[in-house]
Amino acid sequence: MMITILYYVLVAFVVFLMGWNLIKSKKWQEEVLYVIVLLPFLLRLLRLK
Repeated sequence: MMITILYYVLVAFVVFLMGWNLIKSKKWQEEVLYVIVLLPFLLRLLRLK
């Protein structure tokens, strides 16, 4: 149970960092790349596969 909670906290932290980089990004190519990479993490965080 504790490992699962730690896992979701880690995933949430990665989503936060990538979202922050997405907001700060100025190039549309980087924004598209961030969205593509961020999508699986968001699905995992929402417990969707």
